[in-house]
Amino acid sequence: MAEPRVGPVVRALRKELGRTLADVAAASGLSVPFLSQVENGRTSTSLRSLQALADALGTTAVALLTAAEEAARVDVVRAGENSLEDGATGAVRLLVRGHRQLHALEFTGATDRGDRSFQHTNDELIYVVRGSARVRAGDEEHLLATGDTLYWAAGVPHSWRALTDDTQVLLVAVNEKARVNLEPPRS
Repeated sequence: MAEPRVGPVVRALRKELGRTLADVAAASGLSVPFLSQVENGRTSTSLRSLQALADALGTTAVALLTAAEEAARVDVVRAGENSLEDGATGAVRLLVRGHRQLHALEFTGATDRGDRSFQHTNDELIYVVRGSARVRAGDEEHLLATGDTLYWAAGVPHSWRALTDDTQVLLVAVNEKARVNLEPPRS
């Protein structure tokens, strides 16, 4: 599986922030040797490690991944490209390269993110391609099955968990930097 090369992006952001490898290691819980290998492209990272690294750098895993990819006007992402393993049995794949108005991610398998909750400045949609997922959006919990879609607006705290190892979920989100009209629709 080909995966985005995030090492140069991580190094550039770390240096821009004036942080040392030791600073980032302490904040992320990852080792200095591992971070050095990531930055130099000598090892790959799981999504879990990438998220810990992103948290330590004050950004998101998606932002690091999209910065690692060149955006073309027309782009085909082939099966197996842009994948990262997420734990023992799951994977996540970027379906859109580079900085775009839209992010699309495919999660496959038991992609356990623990109790991690997210809250973004723009809208998102989750579609269950196969299997099932438990999604918390705001104060409500939803059980989604194959073919179900759930949409949440900007600012809604959310989390989700695949319930079976064969679950495949598509998550589509408006880019954090895109402008969204938060005015209610007119009747």
